[in-house]
Amino acid sequence: MPRTSSTVSFDRALGLAVLRTPHSAYALRIGADGSPRHLYWGPDLGDTELKALPDAVSPADSSFEADAAPDELAPQTGARFGPAGLQVRFADGTRGAQWHFAGHRIDGGELRLRLTDRHYPLAAELCYRVRPGSDVIERWTELSHTGTEDSGPIAVNRFDSASWTAPALPDYRLSHLVGGWNSEFQVQRDRLPVAETVLTSRRGVTSHHANPWLALDDGTAGEEDGEVWSTALAWSGSWRITVHRDPVGRTTWTGGFGHEGVGWSLAPGETLRSPVFAGLYTDGGFGAASRAWHTYLRAHVLPSPDRDRPVLYNSWEATGFGIDHPGQLHLARLAARLGAELFVVDDGWFGARTSDRAGLGDWTPRPSAFPDGLRPLADEVHRLGMDFGLWVEPEMVNRDSDLYRAHPDWVVHTPTRDATELRNQLMLNFARPEVEEWALRTLDRLVRDHAVDWLKWDANRVVTEAGWPGHPDPDRLWIDHTRAVYRVMDRLRADHPGLRIEACAGGGGRVDLGILARTDQAWTSDNTDPVDRIGIQHGFSQLFPAQAMAAWVTDSPNVTTGRATPLRFRFHVAMAGALGLGGDLTHWSEEDLDEAAGLVARYKEIRPLVQQGRQHRLSGSGGVTGMHYASEDGTEHAVLVWRPTTRCGHPARALALPALDPAARYLDLEDGTAHSGAVLARHGIDLALPEGDYASRLIRLRRMA
Repeated sequence: MPRTSSTVSFDRALGLAVLRTPHSAYALRIGADGSPRHLYWGPDLGDTELKALPDAVSPADSSFEADAAPDELAPQTGARFGPAGLQVRFADGTRGAQWHFAGHRIDGGELRLRLTDRHYPLAAELCYRVRPGSDVIERWTELSHTGTEDSGPIAVNRFDSASWTAPALPDYRLSHLVGGWNSEFQVQRDRLPVAETVLTSRRGVTSHHANPWLALDDGTAGEEDGEVWSTALAWSGSWRITVHRDPVGRTTWTGGFGHEGVGWSLAPGETLRSPVFAGLYTDGGFGAASRAWHTYLRAHVLPSPDRDRPVLYNSWEATGFGIDHPGQLHLARLAARLGAELFVVDDGWFGARTSDRAGLGDWTPRPSAFPDGLRPLADEVHRLGMDFGLWVEPEMVNRDSDLYRAHPDWVVHTPTRDATELRNQLMLNFARPEVEEWALRTLDRLVRDHAVDWLKWDANRVVTEAGWPGHPDPDRLWIDHTRAVYRVMDRLRADHPGLRIEACAGGGGRVDLGILARTDQAWTSDNTDPVDRIGIQHGFSQLFPAQAMAAWVTDSPNVTTGRATPLRFRFHVAMAGALGLGGDLTHWSEEDLDEAAGLVARYKEIRPLVQQGRQHRLSGSGGVTGMHYASEDGTEHAVLVWRPTTRCGHPARALALPALDPAARYLDLEDGTAHSGAVLARHGIDLALPEGDYASRLIRLRRMA
């Protein structure tokens, strides 16, 4: 039986630390040189077995092949030839740390291992934390300069959060997320080469193109079976993870914030804390790994996880920059008719913003569009029974703005280099205290004066010409900008307890455990085509729960792909997350409006299952895929299935629902049919999909007493 609690222990005599979660164990040992060395990560073993485990060393008897047991954070010294997670250079030119183990501390589920350099004023604490009821192990490192002012700074050229080690396996497969703008979160599974494989973002944001999540298995794990080791970095700026599979069969990976070529100076008395790099082991396949991550995010990452994510309407696709009070009011009334609970005014409401060439930075209502300000619109939206939201992009500025004309020095720039404009905008340097203070003051006033319940916080460009003129350590902006964004969000939420924030970065360009710790959901992609969204949402679900995934129903043909799809299909795909509406409702027929209102009502019926339930990804025959959401007690079930295309001679057969209890019976709430759990779990349910392409269905099941 799995444990219900997590524990941490340290055996002083053996130098052995053990972290136990309900379904796994993690062990490390202090090596003879004072460095913490990895020992074990996998299914739980008894204390006797863990104490008897040998250190993992290279089997070859050659100085050319000698390599120490894998480090918990490799320090760039000794017989270590893989990627170093910590790279430092002291004032005399000496590189790397040589550790003395200076003790440990346990506080509940947190373990700290203190290390001091044998010669230089450098100390590190390797930190581990387990949470009650979770199999996720959180790890981070705190690096301190312990010298006096006359000892000078220590150059930090690489500072990872942690290194992880997989056990010896017959082979290794790497799963990770790739993509681009409008095609985020594509699952990539490849045999891991004997080499160093680098996953990274050099963009100053998490990136559309990669995500700091990965999973390793032996190549045989499936959706519901097999051992999987996975990790996720809680950081929203540039990052790097290096996976090293060596020729003798060892696989390790190390990761943290920053990318190659970026370093920092650690001043005397200063401590630098890395972001959390969390890890998870499961023997239940990729599906069990996802569900464990979802549970962890709900319990320990997402703010207000028990609050329903509202059905929102966003005006962008209806109006673009052609925005004004009468038009927004008309859309708000239509959105309320459909059952929307939140109305969000998107880009174009502020400053001189009639295109993307002007106005960013001037966060006051545009007089020509809102002559009486935004408050009358906000009041009417509230009267209609909806919350009121605004799109903002606080980190960016246009040259054509009052803010830039007043403070051109506030942008990220290098004086001797031409500033690259992306989307006709530059990036403000939030690492500057005066910029952070301006952002907080401006957003606080915006929320307070206009009764704003929701901010859609966008970021439509990445870092280029990264400079901070006059600062002695300009590379710190890569860290300090992101941390300032975090602080502003945290302060806004603390000062306005009802405020909710949606993360956005040109779609899914900044989605990670760090940003989701202070936002309620993430805008998944600017691509709202339902066929494309099935794959995007599949990848998103590998780590993130459905309640954090914004999913809109928009117009047909789709503005991105030109594909025409039925309203029902668009809704059924978007119902798999936090449902939103984004089309031009003024052009929807009365029949479409009535059908949409009915589908919104259906979503609200299943919302507790989608947003709080256990999620199972489904794959059937005939191009059918789907999502199955089950209540924690296994009583209520909602199944969304989609078939984008049909092939002659390849009908969609029954779809197995392995999450059901074979010993139970289930009632179909649509037609009243009773089903055997064994039949549904092993053989499947008859989908009865409509004929033709873009077919979909919502199935509701309830376990019978």
